[in-house]
Amino acid sequence: MIERNLPLSDETPTPEPTFRDEVTVELVRSSAQDADVLFAARVSTAGEQSLEELQKDPERSRGLINFLMRDRHGTPFEHNSMTFFISAPIFVFREFHRHRAGWSYNEESGRYRELQPVFYVPSAERKLVQQGRPGKYEFFEGTPEQHKAVTEAMEDAYRQSYARYQEMLAAGVAREVARAVLPVGLFSSMYATCNARSLMHFLSLRTKDERAKVPSFPQREIEMVAEKMERRWAELMPLTYEAFNTHGRVAP
Repeated sequence: MIERNLPLSDETPTPEPTFRDEVTVELVRSSAQDADVLFAARVSTAGEQSLEELQKDPERSRGLINFLMRDRHGTPFEHNSMTFFISAPIFVFREFHRHRAGWSYNEESGRYRELQPVFYVPSAERKLVQQGRPGKYEFFEGTPEQHKAVTEAMEDAYRQSYARYQEMLAAGVAREVARAVLPVGLFSSMYATCNARSLMHFLSLRTKDERAKVPSFPQREIEMVAEKMERRWAELMPLTYEAFNTHGRVAP
């Protein structure tokens, strides 16, 4: 990850912007394990005896998890919870919030706090050239000149917009009004809580993976978030994660 602090002009005594090319994802709380799937599934046939699944090794029921995933019996995958802290550009959150079923969000508010000058600038590895039709775009490497143009244009726009934001605050303008001048490349932060089923649906749409039955064409920046969330979930529920991949990365 690259971070750069660049000074503003001498005439504008505002905080120095920070430019980032990476996102932050932290698992802050979880109640999620493969056994959660098993007791939820077996209550339909075992009733109160399904409580015994809490003490059993879920490895012995790998076949049941695969059956549920393959035949898309989805509700047993909802009896768990994961809460992530995420720091990413605002434009990522605008895509993220399209995922509503099984998700809860609380995001940093520009009405109640002064927003900090942390902005997104893509790394040199970020593909810049877009070709194809909507829904089936392909992206290709940019030239050094294109990357230079992107970096300079973004950093200049960010410095100017944040300086105007600070000027309005200094003039006594309300934060909720002054924030309108800030771009979607500004970093925000939020807590996002989900269950395994809702996370699988998110991953099926926001990652590009050769194992997927249904192709997806996510924006790279939200895919960066999704990849980090996926790694943490794989550690919590390895059997469920394996079944997800085995059966084409389709949410049950």
